[in-house]
Amino acid sequence: MINRILDHLEEWLVAGFMALATSVIFIAVLHRYALGISWLWPYLKDISFNWAQELCIYLFIWMAKFGAAYGVRTGIHVGVDVLVRKLAPGKQRFFVILGLSLGAFFTFVVAVLGLRFVLFIKAAGSVSPDLGMPMWIVYLAVPLGSSLMCYRFLQVIQQYRRSGKLPSHHYQDEVATS
Repeated sequence: MINRILDHLEEWLVAGFMALATSVIFIAVLHRYALGISWLWPYLKDISFNWAQELCIYLFIWMAKFGAAYGVRTGIHVGVDVLVRKLAPGKQRFFVILGLSLGAFFTFVVAVLGLRFVLFIKAAGSVSPDLGMPMWIVYLAVPLGSSLMCYRFLQVIQQYRRSGKLPSHHYQDEVATS
């Protein structure tokens, strides 16, 4: 039950951040070009989108962190397994589990250090230059996204131990059959 909620939350967050960033960029560009139309100038000259670029950068940071966790869960995250695939099945299993375990450990360390950094930034009271948003909210993407990614690595390890299969995004299957 909790995994299904996390799956949907992860997908909605990534799609929502992407949609919001795309919309903000579209509106800011539309505004900039509309300023060049003389009869619209008086209506639009006092509207500023100086904050749009900053917001989009923050949205893409959040999208990337949660997108990486989604990638681990679905098997689309970058992995180099050329050498591992050439090994005997027993050795393959060992190195796959080792690689996933190192991924889980690394993301756990990033989550812990990210949380320490967020607490430091919160205590410092830093705010973003254009939005005036507390920077700890921006940096919260690191411990939250890394924690979810760590959980996804552990989930894939458990699935692999049970079934011997890694998540697949079916790209290889499509290439092989075409």
